[in-house]
Amino acid sequence: MELNRAVIIVMDSMGCGAMPDAFFYGDEGSDTLGNISVNVGGLKAPNLKNMGLGNIHKIKGVEPVDSPAAYYSRVSEKSNGKDTTTGHWEIAGIITEKAFPTYPDGFPAEIMKEFEKQTGRETIGNYPASGTQIITDLGEEHVKTGKLIVYTSADSVFQIAAHEEVIPIDELYRYCEIARAILVGDHPVSRVIARPFLGTAGNFYRTENRKDFALAPTGKTMLNLMSEAGLTVTGVGKIEDIFCHQGLTDSFHTTNNKDGMECIEKLLKEDKRRGLIFANLVDFDMLYGHRRDPRGYADAIEAFDNFMPRIISAMEENDALILTADHGCDPTFKGSDHTREYVPLIWYMKSTEGGALGNLSSFADISATILDLFNIPSSLAGVSFKEKIKIKEYDNACFKR
Repeated sequence: MELNRAVIIVMDSMGCGAMPDAFFYGDEGSDTLGNISVNVGGLKAPNLKNMGLGNIHKIKGVEPVDSPAAYYSRVSEKSNGKDTTTGHWEIAGIITEKAFPTYPDGFPAEIMKEFEKQTGRETIGNYPASGTQIITDLGEEHVKTGKLIVYTSADSVFQIAAHEEVIPIDELYRYCEIARAILVGDHPVSRVIARPFLGTAGNFYRTENRKDFALAPTGKTMLNLMSEAGLTVTGVGKIEDIFCHQGLTDSFHTTNNKDGMECIEKLLKEDKRRGLIFANLVDFDMLYGHRRDPRGYADAIEAFDNFMPRIISAMEENDALILTADHGCDPTFKGSDHTREYVPLIWYMKSTEGGALGNLSSFADISATILDLFNIPSSLAGVSFKEKIKIKEYDNACFKR
């Protein structure tokens, strides 16, 4: 069996239960999918249920099914960390042995001094904070003085918040590029993130012009191997930022989950070239996980489930749809940060059976299997589960909207 197209959709932060080492991160008891489902009185996700999501993990309203339409697994993270970059790199075949540095007491004086020198602007903040809370607390001062709001979180991030009418978007992005060049060597921060906002004091709100400036991958990934083999590699959403455009042949910036899903559907319908579509749907994490909004998160899951038949309909026989996540971000848990969790894996093809893959030991098993099915030699991390995928004609009429 060879693939025509593989479509990976990373449901950003949709973890499914704390990993055994979660206590090292202070994340014992976290369970993004499980706790959300209980908090809202049950999820309504019939298409994900039919694919076997409830067979992976206990989710209220999404019960196990006897004959799932897809292969399913609970997947462990082998890398050290629980951030976006680490998770996506592992999906693409790179294990991060040493976690990216974090800054619970803010960034060192020498970093901030150099950043202010190169940007020509003073800064305020420089402590871990919720992105919405810090613009509430410091937004008015920023507007009055033009000082940049710098903050971090429990993750390895250097975030710069600025009002779009005070600091134009292109200027904010330039400041992020300056920070990105500074944060290497002894301070290899995973991502620098532009966090633009609008509004007035008491009513500031973040816009959809966020942009991530990540470290370049430490080696070749699945994306490189596929593009070097002459296949298309299309990024959707912030994939281009996470991989610094490396290995991508095409890229589409999207503003939210709906935009991302519509982009995937359009690509499936109109771009018949062999290769990979790699998408990130960020709203789960950015709008609902970090903001501790279980009802909003549940609504986003249900909207995604409702859209699923459109993606299924656009697929062809030898296309594979891979649904997974990069970490957890339990909105019912303490704090406002990512959580160290297992992630779900759903592998669907119209021409294959469904069933249990067993628990997988690394996100990298996903890329190992995709490369195996494209007959691309690889020395990247991960173990292929190709031999577990069995061909069988399948009627997808059971996917309902």
